[in-house]
Amino acid sequence: MLGTTAAALTVAGPASAEAAEAPSPGFEATADYAIAKLRAVAPAVTAFPVGTKFEKWTYSTSGDWVGGFWPGSLLLAWLYSGDERFRTYGLDSARKLAPRQHDTGTHDLGFLFTPSWVTAWRLTGDPFWRDGALRAADSLTKRYNANGHFIRAWGALDSQKDAGRVIMDTMMNLDLLAFASQQTGDRRYLDIAVEHASTTQRHFVRPDGSTPHVFDFDPATGAPIGPDTVQGYSPASCWSRGQAWGIYGFTTLHRRTGDPGFLATARNLADFALSSLTADHVPVWDYRAPQAPDDVKDASAGVIMACGLLDLAKATRQPRYADRARRIVDAVSRTCLTTRSTRAEAVVARCTRNRPGEDGVEISLPYADYYLFEALMRILRPREIAEALDL
Repeated sequence: MLGTTAAALTVAGPASAEAAEAPSPGFEATADYAIAKLRAVAPAVTAFPVGTKFEKWTYSTSGDWVGGFWPGSLLLAWLYSGDERFRTYGLDSARKLAPRQHDTGTHDLGFLFTPSWVTAWRLTGDPFWRDGALRAADSLTKRYNANGHFIRAWGALDSQKDAGRVIMDTMMNLDLLAFASQQTGDRRYLDIAVEHASTTQRHFVRPDGSTPHVFDFDPATGAPIGPDTVQGYSPASCWSRGQAWGIYGFTTLHRRTGDPGFLATARNLADFALSSLTADHVPVWDYRAPQAPDDVKDASAGVIMACGLLDLAKATRQPRYADRARRIVDAVSRTCLTTRSTRAEAVVARCTRNRPGEDGVEISLPYADYYLFEALMRILRPREIAEALDL
């Protein structure tokens, strides 16, 4: 049974941070570059970008797990620029995710529907988007394992393969459940999110604040088995994008619940990641890979972490988190954009999808573009992004 002590469905907004610094002109230039790139590429895009090959997008017709980021980027571009073409492109793209509302075979429904359908609801007020997002949240709850108090990451519900596998990425899917509770008044959605986060908090977070990518449980009893990895170097390493998902996810759930333990965990993860950054402020793909810090980079981990740090700065009133976030965004803007290429279709380069699988090493990825734009808007247009994300 789910715990009865889940925090309230809504809490007061985050405490105001210290007065923000004036945005660097470089951030404006990066946002302008992203807008120009989207404006040039979007008219020809008819499916969901999943990654680049020789600087050109490759596509999925179903969206894979990343389908929410292309319409999400377009909607943020609309919000930033006021260009109605982005609104049309974004909503048309989001509609193509409609069949995924009923997909019970993945934990990634938050990635699919929060940047797209939830954002569309907040920006348009059209209940079509709200209702679809709620159906997706219902589908996600079916992956909850009541014995282990976790949301299963991978595999069909009728398959035993990976039935007890939990991954750090799922922290980013929990806000879809918080949205469902806020909209319906039904605590069960948020209870599941809190239970899953509490399980992740207990079993993933090491004393130094680092985390593994995967933790396995016995699916029948819920008993913990131990850490593992798929996208990190080893079960004992720290995959940088997973660490970034954790920083962002725990901070978001603190904002939705007011739970101080989630905030403490977010700070613990953030402090480890920040201590692991080198002077260039672009994360290596795994902070504990043998060749780190001189290994391949993952700029996507940087911009995801920057978004989480900007949120964390407000929640903790600690300006150092905002300062480091700005330094990361500045570093990505200076060293990881596609500005030198005339053929590139993405905005951010130097991202790594799956280093152990030798899949997408230092390419462009749609979530890097999305979270760069989100970070830029958190810096440049805080009121507008607060509307889109309910900050």
